[in-house]
Amino acid sequence: MKVKICGLNDATAYEAAVEAGADYTGFVFFPRSPRFVTPAQAAVIRAVRPDGPPAVGLFVKPELDQIAEVLESMPLDIFQIYGTPDLAQAVRARFGRPVWLARGISAREELAAAEAAGVGLDALMIESKPPPGADRPGGNATALDWSILAGWTPSLPWLLAGGLTPENVGEAIIASGATAVDVSSGVESSPGIKDLARIRNFITASRNAGRGLSAGKPAEYESTGQGVS
Repeated sequence: MKVKICGLNDATAYEAAVEAGADYTGFVFFPRSPRFVTPAQAAVIRAVRPDGPPAVGLFVKPELDQIAEVLESMPLDIFQIYGTPDLAQAVRARFGRPVWLARGISAREELAAAEAAGVGLDALMIESKPPPGADRPGGNATALDWSILAGWTPSLPWLLAGGLTPENVGEAIIASGATAVDVSSGVESSPGIKDLARIRNFITASRNAGRGLSAGKPAEYESTGQGVS
């Protein structure tokens, strides 16, 4: 079970995510987000633990030169792109690093189109569609119906995101069959402020559910996220 903690914007939360065993750490380069960081701020945060896991940069419909400017200060290992498949392909071609394409869905019949959009890329980020009137892309802390993902075996890796919390991630993993999850607002005490205990609880609950899924014993591994304080 792989876990990404996204929207890290201070060194304390970043170090907590690394210590708790996060597989990926995420930095948001989208000014309208309460989790926005500048490239310089992200570089300072990551320097606290330069041995940390791969850093994922989240971009919304970016210009390629914008990404290049970020890379001047903040080395990124993976790009998470909100935009068209063509844009995601262009990012991969120019920078030669893995690209994850975010796709919002609301029904199982949309999964085929999501998979097609990811052809030639490295992973899909699957989440709910933004609610009406949302000024930011992504799940906006809204969970999708995880059961529509059950048994889905696309040709490329995928991560489940949107509305996940330490309390529900175990159920989400069991229902969807996800082997990788991403969280941001679900481990916060208020928008943009990470809660260290919730980070640890989320990672523990995810790993517990993952072990249960692989063992075929989901009921034994459902978690309320209270395993670590």
